[in-house]
Amino acid sequence: MWVQALKRRLLGRPIPTTLEKHERLGRVTGLAVFASDALSSSAYATEEIFLILVLAGTAALHTSVPISLGITVLLAIVVTSYRQTILAYPSAGGAYIVSRENLGTYPSLVAGAALLTDYVLTVSVSVAAGIAAVTSAVPALYPYRVELCLAGVALITVANLRGVRESGRVFAVPTYAFVGSYVLMIGWGIVGWLRGAYVPGPPPASAPGTEELTLFLALRAFASGCVALTGIEAVSNGVPAFRPPESRNARHVVVALGVILVGLFVGITVLANVFQLVPLEQETINSQLARRVFGSDSLLYYVVQAMTMLILVLAANTSFADFPRLSSFMARDRFMPRQFANRGDRLAFSNGIIILAVLSALLLVVFRGDTHALIPLYAVGVFVSFTLSQTGMVRFWSRERGPRWRMRAVLNAVGALATGIVTLIIATTKFTHGAWIVILLIPLIVLTLMSIHRHYANVADQLSVEGAEPDQPPVPHMVLVLIGDVHRGVLLALRYARALSSNARAVYVDTDPERTRRFEDRWGKWGGGMPLVVLRSPYRSVVGALLEYLNQLQAHAPDHFVTIILPEFVPARWWQHLLHNQTALLIKGALLFRRGVVVVDVPYHLDR
Repeated sequence: MWVQALKRRLLGRPIPTTLEKHERLGRVTGLAVFASDALSSSAYATEEIFLILVLAGTAALHTSVPISLGITVLLAIVVTSYRQTILAYPSAGGAYIVSRENLGTYPSLVAGAALLTDYVLTVSVSVAAGIAAVTSAVPALYPYRVELCLAGVALITVANLRGVRESGRVFAVPTYAFVGSYVLMIGWGIVGWLRGAYVPGPPPASAPGTEELTLFLALRAFASGCVALTGIEAVSNGVPAFRPPESRNARHVVVALGVILVGLFVGITVLANVFQLVPLEQETINSQLARRVFGSDSLLYYVVQAMTMLILVLAANTSFADFPRLSSFMARDRFMPRQFANRGDRLAFSNGIIILAVLSALLLVVFRGDTHALIPLYAVGVFVSFTLSQTGMVRFWSRERGPRWRMRAVLNAVGALATGIVTLIIATTKFTHGAWIVILLIPLIVLTLMSIHRHYANVADQLSVEGAEPDQPPVPHMVLVLIGDVHRGVLLALRYARALSSNARAVYVDTDPERTRRFEDRWGKWGGGMPLVVLRSPYRSVVGALLEYLNQLQAHAPDHFVTIILPEFVPARWWQHLLHNQTALLIKGALLFRRGVVVVDVPYHLDR
């Protein structure tokens, strides 16, 4: 069919399961796939700090440097903690798995719900920030930011549906180009500053602030800057996607990620203070910095903006790598629909990828592609998962012991304490600015996950063969052939009915007396002697008359099964289905939930 042909052209040919190991990632592509989210946060983390501090006036912006250093210390603690997690869980050590095995079901569901929420927000924030970089360089595109965001989500979705290795190739070039362009910008800026080549511009006229620089405001700025840590956990979630030795490769990647992120984040914050930059509505801090370093008309300025846009849009790939994988783990444990555990033609968890794309696109539409409107919702979930994961690791080391277990437990305890404090800071300082939505949403998701698990448990209990008798007598049944006319498809169904039972009967619903008379004349010739039951339907409802007749049969013989045979001709072309009524489909839908009724469809395929 044309749908399959389009799918093959867009996504590529199916990949056999035997080639799964060949689709795994090395360190270079692994850094591009799993670290792009964290690396890209350097493109907006500094600005988020500035947006809070500027409330106390431009003189308060210098506080961003010690705040960024505090975030750097926190980042080092988290990276060290996750190296421990990867060592202990080489088969995948995300917050959900660590919490499930060490803290129990409920903490693991909180961790899973927090991460699922954060992954959706990661896609929305990253894409919105990437498009903001474009509109900063080309202001004429600002009115179309939502459409551009949706196009970015579609691009990443297709790339991920093509499979793991191909998505790694797609994202490797822009990731390293982004790092290279930012290292050049920061290095060039520092050298020029030390040489005295740049003269800081005067502060803007609106320098006075509307609030005092209080501890609460500083903590709020710290909480906003902590978005720099989002994405760190992605490597531990995706350990199985690396080539052997998986654990060693993942640990190298998470360290490289931490080193690069610290350099970019601190470098941008320092230079933004050196040049006395302030937040502007339609231009990002990073865009202003690139203009000051390279000049507004420089090709390098547009290169930096282009790389920023690419990495921010493609940073959403981290979520596209981890959301489907986490969903598959939770589906395996029967907390999410089983479809999420299935791999698609290209060895990707296609259902998870598609759901993530739909949810993130919906957020972008609702919040009009505004990064600053989405940021307050951000980071709550990821720090909740950080805290639960590191707490679980403390329990793991105290139970498993092993070499240097005390030191390892202390490292994870420090990580749990630090991230727990930051979680409280974020929840408190951002609560009235939108964090309450996520704080309310996580328990609702947990309740939904528990409901799904209860459903699967009930299904398993009711389908269990324990206590059932292995040898039971055949079930008596009645065979009905539901017909609306006499044609070749009906004749085939009659032959099939006679093969099932010698006592089969035909059922016809009378909705038009004249038409029924003509039908009975033809039935006498082609019915082959099969008994015919005509149901009167004064309100012209085929389904209603049939259901009433079934009620009578099942009331008279409650221990019998009723087999209903539906003759149905199948047009040669898909669009020809639209030219025919769908009575058979309606009947199947009405009888699907009725006990003791079996519906058999007998198709007759047309040639043209």
